Amino acid sequence: MTKFLISFPSAAMDVSAAELPTVAEDSHAVVREARAAGVWVFGGGIDESVPPVKVASDGTTTDETYPQTRELNGGFAVLELPDRAAALEWAAKLATACRCAQEVRQFGDDPES
Repeated sequence: MTKFLISFPSAAMDVSAAELPTVAEDSHAVVREARAAGVWVFGGGIDESVPPVKVASDGTTTDETYPQTRELNGGFAVLELPDRAAALEWAAKLATACRCAQEVRQFGDDPES
């Protein structure tokens, strides 16, 4: 089994405030389905009200992040699936529920994780 990251940036989800409760319920239904199927590893949304902090190897912290991740936001799900085709199927379910396209990335094989 391989782990896949399925995600979207906040700006991609263009729904009205009135639609949000339905979108939340639809996305939670997909989460429940993934848990019932035994493929759910982790998921959630980045709390954009909390700024990122970069921690160096010596423990020093700075209120910054890597330039390429300044816009890291949105929702994420990690699923453990048999193959990429299954990941694309789950991404389609999440895209429907969240009303926006999803990006799929495959994690490298690590027997310790």
